[in-house]
Amino acid sequence: MNSKKRGTEELPPSRFDKIQREIWLEDRLDLEEESSPSTQFFWEDSKSVLTRNKSPDIPFDASINPYRGCEHGCIYCFARPNHSYVDLSPGLDFETKIFVKKEPAKLLAEELRKKKQAISPITIGTATDPYQPGERIYKNTRSLLEVLLEFKQPAAIITKSSLIQRDTDILSEMGKLGILKVFLSITTLDKELWSKLEPRAPAPARRMETLRKLTDVGIPTGVLFAPVIPFINDFEMEHLLEQASLSGAEAAGMVFVRLPFEVAPLFEDWLTRHFPLKKEKVLKAISEARGGKLYKANWGERMKGAGNYAELLQKRFSICIKRFGLEKRRQLRTDLFAVPSRYLLKKNKQEEFLPGLFPE
Repeated sequence: MNSKKRGTEELPPSRFDKIQREIWLEDRLDLEEESSPSTQFFWEDSKSVLTRNKSPDIPFDASINPYRGCEHGCIYCFARPNHSYVDLSPGLDFETKIFVKKEPAKLLAEELRKKKQAISPITIGTATDPYQPGERIYKNTRSLLEVLLEFKQPAAIITKSSLIQRDTDILSEMGKLGILKVFLSITTLDKELWSKLEPRAPAPARRMETLRKLTDVGIPTGVLFAPVIPFINDFEMEHLLEQASLSGAEAAGMVFVRLPFEVAPLFEDWLTRHFPLKKEKVLKAISEARGGKLYKANWGERMKGAGNYAELLQKRFSICIKRFGLEKRRQLRTDLFAVPSRYLLKKNKQEEFLPGLFPE
């Protein structure tokens, strides 16, 4: 058993479950005395490691998520509903049952070797964190970076974790070539709020320190202020972006809180436990920015919301990035891409993998 807090101890059924389970109060654990279950890891076979995106309000076309589920336990995580597709709960299961993509580097190399030129920059960590604790064991993200560097394929990384510093040997080389940028996601600078909101993610100060250390070795960095939650962390915007700029960030992004499917009731329960007096006020502001609902998936609106509150956030953000010099939009190089000769063997005019390239 692991005594460190989880984002939630709830196990709500997935939206695909035909059977609804009711937990009797007498059967519930005393969460103050009992510890949470340990994290379990499972292998996941995939035919492809790349996911394509056509949404106009998401600034990338191709992405990779080395893991399904995330131990960081961020209560607001919009990826939680993905666990419903494997008949698990988006609640506690999402944080404690992590699926590890099997041989992602091999899958990526197989896809890239067929290309004659670089594809649009690949973003790693769009749904779950590529540097969550399990990465220390499985090193999926590092193996992907090794392939990206060898092919000179441009990429971007989004993470909350200081573990990314482990890979500065690869990242700095990619940075020098102009084929990499890294965004640190920082939601709050308040330690008390962080411990409730993102219980297993690195502390805010560690993330700011990571920004500085990556910048110092030539890696272009940015900050992602996400998600913005009304009356919970929205007032931190100016100070947080200023500190990120002082720590070396050259660009910034912002995302309004998203509560799809099972995330909404989990978030409401979280508000009840931690901010009961603010709960109705927070939910009302979110609802007004989502057309009267807690979530609206319309393209062009889902990342920023609509209405007076959302417009005010955008104005504040625009002023901040100008004031703190966070407007740089670095274009990653695509002209360096080349399939390394060791990945190809011409035989009878057919391209085949060299034997033993990927040992079992």
